[in-house]
Amino acid sequence: MENETAAVAETEPLQKTERLPLRSRISYGLFDTAGQLTCFVSSYLMYYLTDVAGIAVFSVATLMLLTRFVDFVDAPVWGMIIDHTHSRFGKCRPWFLWLAIPFAVVCSLIFYDPGFSMENMIIYISVLYVIYNVLFMGLNTPITAILPLLSKLPDERVVLNSFRMVGGQIGVLLMNATALPLVGLIGGDDAHRGFFLTALIFSTAFVLLTFFAFANVKEVDSGEGEKEKSVPLKDSFKAMKGNWPWVIIVVANLGFWIAMISRNVSPIYYLTYNLDHKELIPVMNSLGTIGMVMMVLLPIFCRHMMKCNVWICGLIASVIGEIGMYFAGANIPVFIAMFIVVCLGNAIACSLPFAMLGAAVDYGEWRNGIRSAGFLTAVGSSFCIKVGCGVGAAIPGYIMAYAGYVANQVQTAESLFAIDFCFVWLPALIFGLAIIPLAFYRRYERLEEKIRLELQDRHLAAEA
Repeated sequence: MENETAAVAETEPLQKTERLPLRSRISYGLFDTAGQLTCFVSSYLMYYLTDVAGIAVFSVATLMLLTRFVDFVDAPVWGMIIDHTHSRFGKCRPWFLWLAIPFAVVCSLIFYDPGFSMENMIIYISVLYVIYNVLFMGLNTPITAILPLLSKLPDERVVLNSFRMVGGQIGVLLMNATALPLVGLIGGDDAHRGFFLTALIFSTAFVLLTFFAFANVKEVDSGEGEKEKSVPLKDSFKAMKGNWPWVIIVVANLGFWIAMISRNVSPIYYLTYNLDHKELIPVMNSLGTIGMVMMVLLPIFCRHMMKCNVWICGLIASVIGEIGMYFAGANIPVFIAMFIVVCLGNAIACSLPFAMLGAAVDYGEWRNGIRSAGFLTAVGSSFCIKVGCGVGAAIPGYIMAYAGYVANQVQTAESLFAIDFCFVWLPALIFGLAIIPLAFYRRYERLEEKIRLELQDRHLAAEA
């Protein structure tokens, strides 16, 4: 009875002090709002290089793919850097402050036309794109890794993750709804100028939002006086040993991002050349924010279903929507309805890994005695996103190049089929394949409560 009374006494002040105010919750969401604005690069760079800069689609696909090999190194490195960061701002917060301006500069310069020859232009873009990827990883990894440092309360972390997901969708809406209209409005007949100035506007907004969020989000039990020990470099890799829940999440998440990016880079080509409705591009891209509905309902779904089953349902909806768009053909209302189904499914599949990675970190500590949240989170989220973006953009580029795609020309039947395949069938196939590893996750999800209780006992024994 005395122990129960002590536990209640400890819990009450914890709940009072670690439930973040609304301003802090909104600020955490603004980190992702800001980040999605700079995804103007990943969403429109391929189109800019092929249809504005005039670079052959095969060269663009190769550029997208090769520059991503750096992510095999920088993802785990950033995770270990965060695990070993000690500053007066904490472990994760300082990177938002230190990297925001350099990242914004690179995001703008990548759309700048220096007047180089085609060969030098490819080198120029490649160098900037590598830097973009490294800095993006350095900013995206802390967004996930900081979550356990904002509050010790599990339900508060769920609330914060919901604010992040909604904030990200707001960023997607703002960027996609205004991107191409801004390019046309500012650039006029000069598309180079339009893309550069639009990137500059988004980059400036990114810096302002990031600095505001930085000022209103604080870490707990971190910084100079943190109690948590840093994980030795070699132990960061040991945290992966036998961690099958983490492996499953990484494989499924990577497949999801490859499929989603393959679809995301294709609509501008599909609507321009296959449907001859280029004016629908801002509308279609903005519809992705309808996924906020699923992000709000996600906690309810997860209370009644296993998280892996909810994830599988999201992937199944994505497959159904993709195939439905094909059969909709030129029937625009049905086409849009099926696109919405894809967006709803994607919203579920995009959100679940962030909620499940914490359990994989717990499993690694339970099995190996090593808690490497920064490292496992960096590879499980940021690495999958970045590599998925590179591979997901490269595959459609290679397929279109093989089919003979030529920018700003009437496309051949083979080229139109290639665009159709990249927009519909390729994502549908990979979404379906991502379901397979998740079928093996159930046994590990059933262990989560047992692991939580055993780790709790270990921590109490260590404190004693």
